[in-house]
Amino acid sequence: MEGVKVLADNRKARFNYTIDENLECGIVLQGTEVKSMKAGQFSFADAYARIREGELWLIGFHITPYDHGNIFNHVAERERKLLVHRQEIKKLNRKVDEKGFTLVPLKVYLKKGRVKIDLGLCKGKKTYDKRETIKDRDLRRETERNFRIRL
Repeated sequence: MEGVKVLADNRKARFNYTIDENLECGIVLQGTEVKSMKAGQFSFADAYARIREGELWLIGFHITPYDHGNIFNHVAERERKLLVHRQEIKKLNRKVDEKGFTLVPLKVYLKKGRVKIDLGLCKGKKTYDKRETIKDRDLRRETERNFRIRL
Protein backbone atom coordinates (compact mmCIF):
# COMPACT_ATOMS: atom_id res chain seq x y z
CA MET A 1 0.00 0.00 0.00
CA GLU A 2 1.21 3.46 -0.82
CA GLY A 3 1.55 5.99 2.00
CA VAL A 4 1.42 3.29 4.70
CA LYS A 5 4.26 2.60 7.14
CA VAL A 6 3.82 -0.44 9.38
CA LEU A 7 4.99 0.29 12.93
CA ALA A 8 4.35 -3.18 14.39
CA ASP A 9 2.70 -6.50 13.55
CA ASN A 10 1.17 -8.75 16.22
CA ARG A 11 2.51 -12.13 15.07
CA LYS A 12 1.64 -13.75 18.40
CA ALA A 13 -2.05 -12.97 17.83
CA ARG A 14 -1.92 -14.55 14.37
CA PHE A 15 -0.55 -17.74 15.99
CA ASN A 16 -2.98 -17.85 18.94
CA TYR A 17 -6.16 -16.89 17.09
CA THR A 18 -7.95 -17.65 13.87
CA ILE A 19 -8.84 -14.33 12.26
CA ASP A 20 -12.34 -14.07 10.87
CA GLU A 21 -12.49 -10.40 9.88
CA ASN A 22 -10.26 -7.30 9.82
CA LEU A 23 -11.26 -3.71 10.56
CA GLU A 24 -9.24 -0.50 10.24
CA CYS A 25 -9.68 1.81 13.24
CA GLY A 26 -8.40 5.21 14.19
CA ILE A 27 -7.21 5.76 17.75
CA VAL A 28 -7.62 8.76 20.05
CA LEU A 29 -4.17 9.76 21.32
CA GLN A 30 -3.09 12.54 23.68
CA GLY A 31 -0.04 14.79 23.54
CA THR A 32 3.23 12.90 23.39
CA GLU A 33 1.62 9.52 22.62
CA VAL A 34 1.90 10.16 18.89
CA LYS A 35 5.65 10.80 19.11
CA SER A 36 6.15 7.64 21.17
CA MET A 37 4.11 5.63 18.66
CA LYS A 38 6.09 6.95 15.70
CA ALA A 39 9.30 6.03 17.55
CA GLY A 40 8.00 2.48 18.04
CA GLN A 41 7.80 2.80 21.83
CA PHE A 42 4.68 0.70 22.41
CA SER A 43 3.61 -2.85 23.18
CA PHE A 44 0.33 -4.56 22.34
CA ALA A 45 1.02 -8.21 23.10
CA ASP A 46 -1.75 -8.45 25.72
CA ALA A 47 -4.07 -5.81 24.26
CA TYR A 48 -7.68 -6.37 23.30
CA ALA A 49 -10.71 -4.24 22.45
CA ARG A 50 -14.01 -4.10 24.30
CA ILE A 51 -17.34 -2.51 23.36
CA ARG A 52 -18.73 -0.37 26.17
CA GLU A 53 -21.79 1.91 25.93
CA GLY A 54 -21.74 1.89 22.15
CA GLU A 55 -18.03 2.82 21.95
CA LEU A 56 -14.98 0.73 21.16
CA TRP A 57 -12.14 0.85 23.72
CA LEU A 58 -8.60 -0.54 23.47
CA ILE A 59 -7.42 -2.09 26.75
CA GLY A 60 -3.90 -3.22 27.72
CA PHE A 61 -2.15 -1.19 25.01
CA HIS A 62 1.09 0.16 26.53
CA ILE A 63 2.66 3.32 25.11
CA THR A 64 5.97 4.20 26.79
CA PRO A 65 6.19 7.85 27.94
CA TYR A 66 8.08 10.05 25.49
CA ASP A 67 11.79 10.50 26.37
CA HIS A 68 11.84 14.24 25.79
CA GLY A 69 8.42 14.85 27.32
CA ASN A 70 7.95 17.08 30.34
CA ILE A 71 5.42 17.11 33.19
CA PHE A 72 2.63 16.90 30.60
CA ASN A 73 3.73 13.43 29.47
CA HIS A 74 0.99 10.81 29.02
CA VAL A 75 -0.07 7.86 31.19
CA ALA A 76 1.42 4.63 29.81
CA GLU A 77 -1.47 2.17 30.27
CA ARG A 78 -4.79 3.91 29.92
CA GLU A 79 -7.83 2.81 27.98
CA ARG A 80 -7.88 4.42 24.55
CA LYS A 81 -10.94 5.03 22.42
CA LEU A 82 -10.98 3.55 18.92
CA LEU A 83 -12.68 5.44 16.12
CA VAL A 84 -15.11 3.27 14.17
CA HIS A 85 -18.50 3.92 12.53
CA ARG A 86 -21.48 3.19 14.79
CA GLN A 87 -22.90 0.59 12.36
CA GLU A 88 -19.61 -1.36 12.44
CA ILE A 89 -19.62 -1.29 16.25
CA LYS A 90 -23.15 -2.75 16.30
CA LYS A 91 -22.13 -5.48 13.85
CA LEU A 92 -19.03 -6.33 15.93
CA ASN A 93 -21.07 -6.33 19.14
CA ARG A 94 -23.49 -8.91 17.73
CA LYS A 95 -20.64 -11.22 16.70
CA VAL A 96 -18.73 -10.84 19.98
CA ASP A 97 -21.85 -11.53 22.08
CA GLU A 98 -23.26 -14.44 20.08
CA LYS A 99 -20.30 -16.39 18.80
CA GLY A 100 -17.61 -15.78 21.42
CA PHE A 101 -15.21 -13.79 19.27
CA THR A 102 -12.51 -11.48 20.67
CA LEU A 103 -11.31 -8.17 19.25
CA VAL A 104 -7.50 -8.21 19.02
CA PRO A 105 -5.17 -5.57 17.51
CA LEU A 106 -3.20 -7.20 14.68
CA LYS A 107 -1.18 -4.34 13.23
CA VAL A 108 -0.30 -0.72 14.04
CA TYR A 109 0.61 1.53 11.13
CA LEU A 110 0.76 5.10 9.88
CA LYS A 111 -1.56 6.06 7.04
CA LYS A 112 -1.18 9.59 5.70
CA GLY A 113 0.52 10.59 8.97
CA ARG A 114 -2.23 9.21 11.20
CA VAL A 115 -1.90 6.22 13.52
CA LYS A 116 -4.27 3.40 12.57
CA ILE A 117 -4.90 0.00 14.15
CA ASP A 118 -5.91 -3.11 12.23
CA LEU A 119 -8.37 -4.81 14.58
CA GLY A 120 -9.17 -8.47 14.07
CA LEU A 121 -12.33 -10.34 14.96
CA CYS A 122 -10.66 -13.49 16.29
CA LYS A 123 -11.48 -16.81 17.85
CA GLY A 124 -8.95 -18.65 20.03
CA LYS A 125 -7.17 -21.66 18.56
CA LYS A 126 -7.05 -25.00 20.31
CA THR A 127 -3.71 -26.65 21.06
CA TYR A 128 -4.02 -29.11 18.18
CA ASP A 129 -4.70 -26.21 15.78
CA LYS A 130 -1.50 -24.52 16.94
CA ARG A 131 0.46 -27.73 16.39
CA GLU A 132 -0.98 -27.99 12.91
CA THR A 133 0.08 -24.40 12.19
CA ILE A 134 3.64 -25.18 13.32
CA LYS A 135 3.69 -28.32 11.16
CA ASP A 136 2.48 -26.40 8.08
CA ARG A 137 5.06 -23.67 8.65
CA ASP A 138 7.88 -26.23 8.96
CA LEU A 139 6.77 -28.02 5.78
CA ARG A 140 6.66 -24.74 3.87
CA ARG A 141 10.16 -23.82 5.07
CA GLU A 142 11.47 -27.24 4.09
CA THR A 143 10.02 -27.06 0.58
CA GLU A 144 11.39 -23.54 0.09
CA ARG A 145 14.81 -24.74 1.25
CA ASN A 146 14.73 -27.71 -1.16
CA PHE A 147 13.62 -25.45 -3.99
CA ARG A 148 16.51 -23.03 -3.36
CA ILE A 149 19.05 -25.87 -3.30
CA ARG A 150 17.86 -27.17 -6.70
CA LEU A 151 18.24 -23.76 -8.32
